[in-house]
Formats: sequence, C-alpha cells, structure tokens
Amino acid sequence: MTEKVGSREKVAIVTLGCEKNLVDSDMMAHLIDEKGYELVDNPEEATVVIVNTCGFIDAAKEESVNKILDMAELKESGKLKSLVVAGCLTQRYKEEILQEIPEVDGIVGTGDFMSITDIIAESLAGKRPVYVGNPVFTYEEVVKRKVKAGTYSSYIKIAEGCDNACTFCSIPLMRGGFRSRTIESIVEEAKHLAEQGIVEISLIAQDSTNYGTDIYDGKHMLPELLNRLAEVDGIQWIRLHYAYPGFFTDELIEVFATNPKVCKYIDMPLQHSEDHILKKMRRPGRQRDVRELVAKIRARVPDVALRTSLIVGFPGETEEDFQRLCEFVKEVKFDRLGVFTYSNEDDTPASRLPDHVDEETKEKRANILMEIQREVAAEQNGRFVGKVLDVLIERYEGHNDIYVGRTQYDAPEIDGEVFVTGYKGELGKIVKVKITHSYEYDLAGEVV
Repeated sequence: MTEKVGSREKVAIVTLGCEKNLVDSDMMAHLIDEKGYELVDNPEEATVVIVNTCGFIDAAKEESVNKILDMAELKESGKLKSLVVAGCLTQRYKEEILQEIPEVDGIVGTGDFMSITDIIAESLAGKRPVYVGNPVFTYEEVVKRKVKAGTYSSYIKIAEGCDNACTFCSIPLMRGGFRSRTIESIVEEAKHLAEQGIVEISLIAQDSTNYGTDIYDGKHMLPELLNRLAEVDGIQWIRLHYAYPGFFTDELIEVFATNPKVCKYIDMPLQHSEDHILKKMRRPGRQRDVRELVAKIRARVPDVALRTSLIVGFPGETEEDFQRLCEFVKEVKFDRLGVFTYSNEDDTPASRLPDHVDEETKEKRANILMEIQREVAAEQNGRFVGKVLDVLIERYEGHNDIYVGRTQYDAPEIDGEVFVTGYKGELGKIVKVKITHSYEYDLAGEVV
C-alpha cells in the first residue's frame, strides 16, 4: 500500500477573526486532509501549524501577532517543524511579518488558499514560500470543506471582497473587489455540508444583498439563491448576515415572509444613525431610509429579529451626534446589537479625516450604548415568554440536566442561547420548547 504524501505530518489550524476565516480554515482543512496529512486540534501535538489571521482592526492585528509568536515558541520543543501564516494580516503585511518574525516558515494570502498543501510541503523543505497574489479567488471550485464532528451549523461564503469603499474599512485592501459565486456552486456546498450533519447554514458576504449583480447581468439574485438553498435536503435553517440596507428589495422581504426555511433573522450593519456621519463613512442611504426599511420589514415579517452593528467615535462624531445615536437605538429597538469603537486603519480615507475622537471617549460611548441595548434586549426577549419556539439543540451542559440550543432568532456564537430542560434526544435536532423565562440576552424553557 502506497503511503500518502503527508502521512507522517500532523497539522493544526488556528483560526482568528471573523466567520469568513472559519470558512477558509474549513476549506484548507479539506485540502490538507485529502493530501494525507493528519489534522489535529491541539497545536502542541502538531508538526505544522497554520495561523489564519485577521487584520481588520488594531485589536485583531495585535491578537494575530501575539498568536503567531505563541505558536513560534512551540518550535523550542522540537516537534513543530513549520509555522505557516495565512489570512488578512499576511495579505497586507507580508514583508513586515517575514522581517520581524523569522520563525515564520511560509505565508499565504487571502486569494491563495488553494495552494496550502504546496506551501506546507515547500516550508517543510526549508524554502520559506510566500504565496500572496492579487485576491481574485472566488471559491467557485471549492464546494467541499471539512467541518468538525459535533457541528450542526456552518457558514457559507456567497461572495468575496467588496466594492463599497466605506471610508473606515480596509476589507477591499485585504480581500479585493466584490465577486459572487454561482448559485450552483453554493448549492453544491450546502449539499456537501448537509451530508456531514449540518442542519443550519449562515450565508455571509461583505455585502450579501448585492449578491449576483456582478455575474447575473446586474440582477440582485439573493432571493433566488435563498429559495434554491431551501430545496436542499437536510438543511432546515438558512440565516442571512451582512445585508446592506441600500439593496434590500421588496422581493427579498417577501422571501423572509414566505419561505419557512429562511430564518426570521436579518443582520444589517448600519454603522451609525446621523446623516452627516454616514456621508463621511460613505454609507448608502440616510436615517430616514433606514427607518422606512425597518418599518417595511417588520410590517411584512412581524416576528423578525433585526441585528445591526454600530461604530462610535468616528472622526467628527460630536457628543450631540452620539446622544442622537442613543435615541435612535432606543426608538428602533433592534433585537440584537453590536457596538464597535472606531479603529484608525492604515491607508483608509477615514484615517485622514480631521477631529479624531480620543480612545477614552470612544470606550465610554460604547459602554453607554451597550447599557441602553441591554435594556432594549431584555424587553425584546420578554415577548417570547409563554410561546413555543423551535430550538436547535447544540450541547449538553450536565449541570441540572440542561441542554443548550438556539432559536432561529439567534446566530451561533454571536447572539443568545436557550437553556432547555426535559430533553432526552440527540444533539443537532430542532425541537419545540415552551419558553418559561427570559433574560437580557438568553431564554430558558421546557421541551413540549
């Protein structure tokens, strides 16, 4: 019997950053597994470690560099032979990484993941390869991914890159321009995930509502994609992330209202409420447009959960602007909300704007806004008490015989959970749960 190429090497992938990186890591894991390398979870057991980095904001860059340095220390044990760095940080700062961290044996950018097994082989041979080209890869031919056992939910990239050129964002510098995958490719990937026991898929793109316009004659094809994915056997929930408000069409709202597999959950990052801030951010539409869209969505899909993210401390944001933002959050009552402090990113237009806000003020504003949202979230969650909701059971806590799951209104590892009593079945099942208690972000209930 012929031994596989990498059968004597153990590879660990350490993933940092956003959900897009998780998808990239799953894809690399599949390619590495096919080549015959043994995948391990613990980097201390590995002979090859891949650190899939984030380079979006300063805190993420710092975390990525620290993780690379932590992994570099494993070389002292003698077991680790190769340290490969992948992802957004390498796409922007490959030269700095090579110069400042000599322990790095190979580098792969955001458009070159398909070459990961070549990079591993070359790095083990002492060549110190660098594969960082112009990011044009669309994942079109990569429909197979290796997901961890015991996983019931997975993300799918429907597009890569972005053309919107928001002044605060460095994503186009790291991920390139917007490019959609075909519907056929995405459906094939969903089928492959379903075969591995995945019951929930979350669709991600930097601008998901613009999906398809670049490859389908300018048509917004997200409604068609959602309906096609709903036909995949085994997939029971389809969740949407990062919907640009400017392209949220009536046809798309109708899909949310009528397709039972499409979660009544919309993740629509707005970034701010005030028109002059939005204009400086180069975001589409204005506050009036957002309010009208939210009202239209809630009128047609009354049980929808709306999630947004906001940035505080953008250059030029005054105390008056911030107070109006607080009032906006109180009035609109988003079910889910994330708050970020503005991060001054290299080579972005916002970095050159005047009137930057100091760090202490940014942190203070973020804390105030989250306190406001804490009260809003508790109020919104309270409406579920006494109702019977579908809950995806994901783990067993053991303490007091509690199982933990999520409703369709909560994204994995982002939003709240449901603590369930009276369940005796398997993990990965969607069951009926009567909600008995609500908290600020979580729920509790009993299996019906």
